[in-house]
Amino acid sequence: MPHTHANFHELMGVTGGRGKHLLGAGKAVPLERGDIVLVRSRDSHSHTGAGSEGLEFVNVSFPSSVWHGFLDLTRTDPTGSWEAAPEPVMWRALVGREEQALGLFETLVERFDELPTTYDLLRFWIDLLPLLAQSGVPERGGDDTTRPAWLVSTCAAMRSEANLRGGVPRMLELANVSPAHLSRSMRSHYQTTPVKFVAALRMEHAAALLRTTSAPVAAIAERCGFASQSYFAKVFAETHFVSPREFRRLAQLPGVPGPG
Repeated sequence: MPHTHANFHELMGVTGGRGKHLLGAGKAVPLERGDIVLVRSRDSHSHTGAGSEGLEFVNVSFPSSVWHGFLDLTRTDPTGSWEAAPEPVMWRALVGREEQALGLFETLVERFDELPTTYDLLRFWIDLLPLLAQSGVPERGGDDTTRPAWLVSTCAAMRSEANLRGGVPRMLELANVSPAHLSRSMRSHYQTTPVKFVAALRMEHAAALLRTTSAPVAAIAERCGFASQSYFAKVFAETHFVSPREFRRLAQLPGVPGPG
């Protein structure tokens, strides 16, 4: 069934067989071994196999806010063309590099049973993206709309805990633009709103604190900008499908898959 990914992006590596990527409105893009596809959070899609062998693929999902931060930091997609593309971005014909690229997907799958970390995800991106860049222009790209420097620096600065606590009002101070202009710019360049962007960063930071510190849940809620622990717990459970305390318990158990 067609589906989207809320606040998550996804990289798909086709490891075997062949099939089609169903993009809505009756559009179907052929898929074959070696294809790599970037699916954005807004993309509605599904897959279907073809022939007796079907379609084999590996999906790697990650928070959209983390992906955008990585792209901004590394200047990997400086024009913002991947986000602006009307369809999921596909790379084909990684001649001589298919095995290396698909091996990176399979390595991350192997790490899944050992509770992969953010470092595993960063290493995956760092090793994979140069291979995609060497393959030339993606088969399906977008326009060359450049993200404004003020917006990039504002989004990066919001990763600071002090700024994150200040929420959207602090984001407006950093951007030094009107609320309407900030909202239009975020929708145009990041396909989200300031409120959703800050909420995603807060949940990302909360998860990191729960995994890596012994701070009480109430203290983590305050550090992430929540005045109410109960509201923080409600939002966290809606995002991660478990309570903050259960998330921490699972993250500390060896061999239990969890968010990277």
